[in-house]
Amino acid sequence: MTPPLVISIQSQVVMGHVGNSAALFPLQAAGLEIAAIPTVVFSNTPHYPTLRGSALPAEFFADLLQGAWERGLPQRAEYVLTGYIGSVEVARLMADFVARAKAANPRLRYFCDPVMGDEAPGLYVPAAIAEVFKDSLLPLADFASPNPFEISWLTGQPIRALEDLPRAAKALRMAPGAHLIATGCVLADTMPGMLESVVLGPDGLSRHPTPRLPVSMVGTGDLFTALVLAGLARGRGLPPAVEFAQAQTSRALAEAARLGAKEVMLTDPEFRAALLTL
Repeated sequence: MTPPLVISIQSQVVMGHVGNSAALFPLQAAGLEIAAIPTVVFSNTPHYPTLRGSALPAEFFADLLQGAWERGLPQRAEYVLTGYIGSVEVARLMADFVARAKAANPRLRYFCDPVMGDEAPGLYVPAAIAEVFKDSLLPLADFASPNPFEISWLTGQPIRALEDLPRAAKALRMAPGAHLIATGCVLADTMPGMLESVVLGPDGLSRHPTPRLPVSMVGTGDLFTALVLAGLARGRGLPPAVEFAQAQTSRALAEAARLGAKEVMLTDPEFRAALLTL
């Protein structure tokens, strides 16, 4: 049986685990075929004293997308996953690619991780890129995994309590029948010491609390989203896929803390073994 194909369009770094550099290993370990297309290629994340590399030039990025078409990848993929975008030109090319791919392949499901910002740093992409997420990419999305800051920026609605999320989900104008996974939520009634992922979709709403670890590391959201997609692509329902992703992301964070690393680590034996169970 041919493994499910995922087209993953995200950042890539030489050192560390963010974007595709966080997503590829868990997706492949789960038995999926991955076509990885970079939006930026950096030496490392911006959290170090120096940063080398750049966003892909739009013409180069468009050429890679054309190569994907010439190999028939959108026509046979089951999922397209998108994450961090380095320029507004690449964002627009990505939106066109996803729209064309969904038109060419009605089975294709689009998972949009609108990597835009967070509470502490605020918006860390240009507003023009965030607008492409809002106006072009999220309306195509079958699944999306924004955090509360991103939801609030995209909808103009603060996320403080559970009842804020259904209103905001409607304002995102996602594809018909889509599912929103609100990640990293600390709501008015969230238990102390916990974070929640809240899943909203046609079947209603479900809450998925997980212990809040005393660490904050780059790559956490990219890894979580890839693990959710791995669960979905291997036939799990969305709530079980979210809980699997929470458990394995916590393992990766704990391993990074044990090693004194600045970003998530994918080397924990139990983390790697769990991927094989999918």
